[in-house]
Formats: sequence, structure tokens, C-alpha cells
Amino acid sequence: MAAQDETRRRPRRGPASRAPEPVGAVIPFGKKNYIIFALAAAVIVAGYLALSRGSITLAPILLLTGYLVLIPWGILAK
Repeated sequence: MAAQDETRRRPRRGPASRAPEPVGAVIPFGKKNYIIFALAAAVIVAGYLALSRGSITLAPILLLTGYLVLIPWGILAK
């Protein structure tokens, strides 16, 4: 019976049981990335401010530019 209990135990969790991270999986963000993220945040805030004032042309342009152009660019820029 003791042998069955040993086989049912869960593997030990902790730093020693973690698999090594793949070499290419790290995405280092540099100064350029954070500047682009800050620009994206400013454009998105400007888009929401324009939306709150009733703009139906400028607000969507700013929001789409911030979310679909600047944030991905900030993630992918090297």
C-alpha cells in the first residue's frame, strides 16, 4: 500500500522543477519601446477625450491608430 501512495504523489513544484526557458522566448523592451508605448497611451487618451466631446471622425482614427498601430509597433520594435 505504501508503494501505491508514492506513485500517486504529485511532482514537486518549485524553482528546481521548472523547465529551462527557450532562448528566443525573451522579449526585451528597451527605451525605444517604452517611448512608443507612452506615445500610444497619449494617442489613446486623446482619442477618448475626443470621443467624450462628440467627435465621430477624429476619435476613431486616434483610437485605431493607438490600439492597432502604435501598441503592436511598441511590442515589435527592436
